[in-house]
Formats: sequence, C-alpha cells, structure tokens
Amino acid sequence: MSARTVASGDEAAAILDAVRNDDAPAFAAIAERYRRQLRVHCYRMLGSVSDAEDLVQETFLRAWRARAGFEGRSLFRTWLYRIATNACLNALERAPRRVMPQDVAAPVTAETDASQARSEPPWAPELPWLQPYPDDLLEPAAPSETEPDAVVVSRETIQLAFLLALQHLAPKQRAILILREVLGWSAKETAALLETSVQSVNAALQRARATMRGRMPSTHGDTAAVTTLTATERELLRRFMDAWEQKDAQALTALLCDDVRWAMPPSPLWFDGRAAIIRLFELFPFARLGDIRMVAVGANRQPAAACYVRPHGQSEYRLTGLVVLRIEGDEIAEVTSFAPPLVSAFQLPPTV
Repeated sequence: MSARTVASGDEAAAILDAVRNDDAPAFAAIAERYRRQLRVHCYRMLGSVSDAEDLVQETFLRAWRARAGFEGRSLFRTWLYRIATNACLNALERAPRRVMPQDVAAPVTAETDASQARSEPPWAPELPWLQPYPDDLLEPAAPSETEPDAVVVSRETIQLAFLLALQHLAPKQRAILILREVLGWSAKETAALLETSVQSVNAALQRARATMRGRMPSTHGDTAAVTTLTATERELLRRFMDAWEQKDAQALTALLCDDVRWAMPPSPLWFDGRAAIIRLFELFPFARLGDIRMVAVGANRQPAAACYVRPHGQSEYRLTGLVVLRIEGDEIAEVTSFAPPLVSAFQLPPTV
C-alpha cells in the first residue's frame, strides 16, 4: 500500500470523525488543504480571481452543510471538486462570460488610425474582463513532502490564451473539458457529477476540443509539461523591462513579432501588428510619461511585470498596471496590459 493511499485513508477517517462529532474546526482544517487547487479550478471555470475566491468559500460552506453525504467512498478532494464544479455552473447561469478587448472591439492596425488610442484611452469597467492569476496562489512547482497530493499546474492550462479560449465554451462543455483534460477524470466520473450519460460527455468533449483548437495559438501545447519560465523567456522579459525603463521605443518594438497583438483591458482597445504599435509610440512617445520602473511579477506562469510611473514633477512611482507576455520562439507574440483594477489579487503596492 502506498503512502498516498494511507494518507487518503487517514484523511477520510478524520473527515468522518469530524462529521460524526459535528467538529467544524477539524472539518474546515482538512478542507483548507485544498484551497489552492479549488481556487484554480474555479478560476478556470469563471475567468475571475475574485469570483473564484468567493466560490471556494461557498464550496466549503456547502460541503459542511452537506457533510452527512460524505461517506468515505470517494476521496474527500474528489467530493470537494464535485461541489465546487456545481457551484461554478450555478454561478455561470447568471454571469456573462469573461472577455478581452479582442472579443468586443475591432483592432487598431497599421492601416487604421492609431490616434484613436489617445493618451487616455476610454475604459469600459462595466464589462466582465478576464483577470490574470497570481503565481503566488498556485501550488509550488514541486509538491512538498507534507503535501504529496498537491496538483502542479502546467503552464498550458493556466496561461491567458487557454483561459480565454475556455470562456468561449458553454458552461457544461467548459466543465467537461476541465474535468477530463486538466484534472484527468474519467468519462464515467464526469458523467456522474453532471448527471448525464458517458456518451453525452464524450460528445461534448469532442466539441469543446474543436472550439479550443480554433481559438488557441498554433504553438500552444509546447508548455504542457512545463511549470517555469525558459531562459529565453526570462531574457526577453528582462529586455522588455529595460526598454520600458529606458523609454526606448525602438528597442521595445524590436522584441515584437510582425503579427504581435497588444491588448489593454479594461479599455476595449487592442493593436494588431508591430507596425501599429510603432505608430502608437510615434503618436505618444515615452517622454510624455515621466520616469518608469518595472518589477518582475509571476502571472499565469507567463513572463510578466508590474509597471510604475513617476510623472514629471512628482516624487512617487505609481502603479499603472501589469503587463503579461506570450513568447513564441525568440519574439514576443502577445502583450496584455492590465490596468490596476483588474490586478488587485496580486496585492501590488500602489506606490514604490
């Protein structure tokens, strides 16, 4: 018998003991071990860190209320995932899907008027924007000896491109793809959770895969088993940060591939192509900003940095946003600049 089997058996016994004795603190302490896993699961379902946190709390509350239903026939973790998935599906019945600027606006290209960006682009805070996820909230890349059941999140299943593609699936398709492809549940287990047939699960999974293939970058999948940045990504991030701090538009745009995309949520604004971004910096040169300081940050297991600006005549650098990069080969293929309201989960200091 493996140590993991013994641990699972001990945990089930502890949960059953807590249920029999109505021991809420003991029950909550065991459930808390799965907070990180469940929060990532809810984030994939909802595309929002704040909503995911709320749904984890709701999951724990529902689990305690339904504690008599846990008889130890399945892993406690599996039971919690069932509750969390159903809570997310209920939430999605009344919530619109999360979006990025590419979903709601036409691009600015070299052929269109880049000046429409303006120095202060319009915001649309009322839209349900996809939020980035702090790496600090993920499980460590290698599970510890004290947490052997920790689920290590591969980069492919947490990167923004994957999350955005998920948002284009119907809620049940989304749940099926996550349970089957990400968590490794069987078709039978998934069908039981969703109270449907194995045949329906398999058919929905095929449709979900087709949608994902149509919306994912063609190179996506190279990071399936990777959990950390590559040396190339770290170097490109360093050069990107240096170019910002030195206010060197030429150096910055030289890092971009020809068909790069640059989005700026919560502004319904995005640029398609390096030529459009070069034109943007010609219209709004770095010199207008003041001094810039970049700080490397972990976000969605992608290269990312927080940007701070000290306007001319002021003494403090103020947070202006979080920039997340997607790298293809040795070039930057996508830049997403999130404004401060969308990155509160990172707990970045407002000034430095």
